[in-house]
Amino acid sequence: MGFVINLLYALYHGVLGIGDRSMWFFSMCAYYTILSTTRFCVILCDRKNDQAPEMEYFVMRLVGGLLAALGLVLSGVIYISLSENIASRHGTIVMITIATYTFYKITMAIIRAVRYRRDPSPLLAVIRYVGYADVAASVFTMQRSMLVTFGEESESGALILNVLTGTAVCLFIWFLGHSLLAKGKRKGN
Repeated sequence: MGFVINLLYALYHGVLGIGDRSMWFFSMCAYYTILSTTRFCVILCDRKNDQAPEMEYFVMRLVGGLLAALGLVLSGVIYISLSENIASRHGTIVMITIATYTFYKITMAIIRAVRYRRDPSPLLAVIRYVGYADVAASVFTMQRSMLVTFGEESESGALILNVLTGTAVCLFIWFLGHSLLAKGKRKGN
């Protein structure tokens, strides 16, 4: 289901990017395309796993490379967002809903991390890492929207907070990608 939602969201941003000729929407299209591609790789490998178990490590390396690329794409999205001052102002109820969903995603990522921490399956590790990347980006998006919606802070203070959080999120996702690449190479050879 996450794959389908990410793919539809990517297409939506792509259409908006073409219609508005907006780099912001093209960047978001690239971000969600990469995220949906990672999930598709895991689904495909899981269905073909009976015939080629070594495929799991190939998928681990592939998704690791895609997550590393995702970190770079997200840095472009964040740069555009901050330089063009693009952020969505929402009503209180909508913002509470966004925050609730983000915290739900965080909670589910923690539950999966604890539940499957000793499971040696490479595909479960890949799914967890993709979930962590999704959560990290959601936290940044939530923070950015909350600062615009509820922020009493100066623009320079909000900009500094967004730059620091955005940088941390991009580095985290980039690190996740390189970690999967290293695990896939070490175990797949």
